[in-house]
Amino acid sequence: MKPTLLILAGGLASRYGSMKQIDGFGPNNETIIDYSIYDAIKAGFGKVVFIIKEEFLDNFKAIFDAKLEGKVATDYVFQNFDLEQYGIDLKIDRIKPWGTAHAVLAARNAIKEPFCVINADDYYGLESFEKMVDFLSNDVSPEHYAMMGYDIKKTLSDYGAVSRGICEVNNDWFMEGITERTNVIPIQEGIVYEEDGKRFPLSPDTRVSMNFWGFTPEMFKTAEQMFRDFAIENQANLKAEFYITLVVEALLKKGIADFKVIPTESKWFGVTYKEDKPIVQACFDALIKEGVYPENLWT
Repeated sequence: MKPTLLILAGGLASRYGSMKQIDGFGPNNETIIDYSIYDAIKAGFGKVVFIIKEEFLDNFKAIFDAKLEGKVATDYVFQNFDLEQYGIDLKIDRIKPWGTAHAVLAARNAIKEPFCVINADDYYGLESFEKMVDFLSNDVSPEHYAMMGYDIKKTLSDYGAVSRGICEVNNDWFMEGITERTNVIPIQEGIVYEEDGKRFPLSPDTRVSMNFWGFTPEMFKTAEQMFRDFAIENQANLKAEFYITLVVEALLKKGIADFKVIPTESKWFGVTYKEDKPIVQACFDALIKEGVYPENLWT
């Protein structure tokens, strides 16, 4: 059975100012998702599942259904604020989604095979998808998961702070720990993260998570129980987010699963701010000129 690609596309994109998930970046208005799916199909994924807000379903189907028909199976699942589906008898008024791990949970009934998770607004490169397919086809188990590891210096924006999962990696490329840092910025002296008004340096060779994970469906069990506890504990904190990294930390600390950090030399780029858009467009133009992609991706 071929693995599934799960695309996180339900965020608010508040720093970007519009729906960057379906914004056009290629010469024929291709989205970043288009290029990810193109690479995923080439690498050997058999299905694509989109995690979106339900009100955007018609937009997504109009963009992707026709071009993907006959190329890969597709499905849509919805991230929403209904807590009863998780056995939580609470009404919490939020505007901000509950976070990336909660988004993954939305797909718990749609995925029965090994799968990987990616962001809709990040470009990962073919090599990364090929390495993940190899892992999900040959090595993955409920006790053995993976993450594509990128050099932090290759993942920053010139236009403001970004969030990154900072990894501790041993000599055998297994993860020993991961910490979500929400204010990572480049400065003249190097790379730092800010916390409580202070700055702390990060090595330029630090490996970080760009939310490119390899799992089996068994991870849903741990994530669902953790989310119940998280939602109850944070019912008054309307900005609290249930990150994938929180689930990963729990799996590691409890000895439920280990994580192989798969180093990749693929070129990464993405959009956080509106000012990132022309840079991303230029990157795709260059890849097309290099022959990595056809000018018209799907025809």
